[in-house]
Amino acid sequence: MTIALSFLGGAGTVTGSMHLVSTDDSDVLLDCGLFYGHRDEYYEINANFPFLPANLDACVLSHAHIDHCGNIPNLVKKGFRKDIHCTPATRDLCRYMLADSGFVQEEDVKYVNKINKKRGLPPRKPLYNKKDAEKSLKYLRALEYHRPFSITRDINLNFYEAGHILGSAVSVLEIGTSKGKTRLGYAVDLGRFDMPLLKDPESPKDIDYLIIESTYGARVHGSLSDAGKALSEVINRTAKRGGKVIIPSFALERTQLIVFFISQLMKKKKVPKLPIYVDGPLAVNLTKVFRENWMYFDETTRQSFMNDEDPLGYDNITYVKRVSESKRLNDVKRPVIIISGSGMCENGRILHHLKNNIENPRNTIIVIGFMAGDTLGRGITEKKDIVRIFGRPFDLNAEVQVINAFSSHADKNGLIDYVRSLEGRLKRVFIVHGESEQSESLRREMKKRLNIRVNVPSRGETVYLKTV
Repeated sequence: MTIALSFLGGAGTVTGSMHLVSTDDSDVLLDCGLFYGHRDEYYEINANFPFLPANLDACVLSHAHIDHCGNIPNLVKKGFRKDIHCTPATRDLCRYMLADSGFVQEEDVKYVNKINKKRGLPPRKPLYNKKDAEKSLKYLRALEYHRPFSITRDINLNFYEAGHILGSAVSVLEIGTSKGKTRLGYAVDLGRFDMPLLKDPESPKDIDYLIIESTYGARVHGSLSDAGKALSEVINRTAKRGGKVIIPSFALERTQLIVFFISQLMKKKKVPKLPIYVDGPLAVNLTKVFRENWMYFDETTRQSFMNDEDPLGYDNITYVKRVSESKRLNDVKRPVIIISGSGMCENGRILHHLKNNIENPRNTIIVIGFMAGDTLGRGITEKKDIVRIFGRPFDLNAEVQVINAFSSHADKNGLIDYVRSLEGRLKRVFIVHGESEQSESLRREMKKRLNIRVNVPSRGETVYLKTV
């Protein structure tokens, strides 16, 4: 019996995670994420699958970030009709994440088509719309952590805590062969230890092969205490000059984490108690899911909820759903903190906040997460003199502060330590979900520190696993 592993997305890049596990009897897809890049490339890659979706036997979803789940509606639209296995919290989060993705794509195409009409170009269609997204939800099947489950005739699935976001899982496929069982671990994305709100990542036993991420494969995060100091300094500095703090943030996990962290600084009187606006209906809805799934958080957070203390709902936090309320923030002249999606500044209300505030030197943009290449967020992170928003040039006069320590991704040392914790039966590691320099750096460091075979597969590459 052969086991083929095809790396179809999220190899050589940070977005679009999608990998196919094929045996003599089964084809199982690991994640089905959206790839982000220039518009034409975005549509070309995301619209076309390198396999027939109808021929898949199952899909396993690691977590609810769009670069891992965002192309599921398109998968279903093109013929997939089997189960998509995920944790209960991931299922709940996807109800909002996928519907929002469909809505965003509809709105984005409307805007593009206005421009195309003026240029005499043909109209585009969205990859999928909100209705397509809602139709795909019926295929989500919730599976609790540590509950082995048969997903095909020859593959069992078990979820372990990944510690990356609420509901995230390290997926373990146990594949039956004529020689016994081969265990494939999928740790994309992997979280950090001792992060607020979340449980620590778990290390499954007796893994034969591992697929692991490398978003920060060449970097080491600063400490959270240092991040808190940097955050308090920049908030105080901005408030003193009468400016606004604008924080682009993923609506899922990063928003809730930064709200919690800033609120703790305010409670400790490290920063003034400024109004905090979490702008966007998606962030509001996801925070509701966080509250409903409090039992999956770490012990400290669970105790807070059991004691009727909501760590995400202090009295100076306003969750903004209506567009009219969002627009009114443009008229606010006093210091405030605005947290808004999307995390890489490619769509959503953050674009309007940046457009209205990026040229004012009193304001500050705080970058708290990874920004992929060819995104507006990367341009801001690199502090380019001029950036383009809605196709127009804007001078980047606002202060830019990058604080990577809030990342929910493991860094270089965390990734290496995780692989070390799996040593024993582990025969080979495949490094994905990272820009090439990050992946290659991690590969070299792993080979230096660990006695293990390590590869960085390219997109479209297929490898054959030795069965055990």
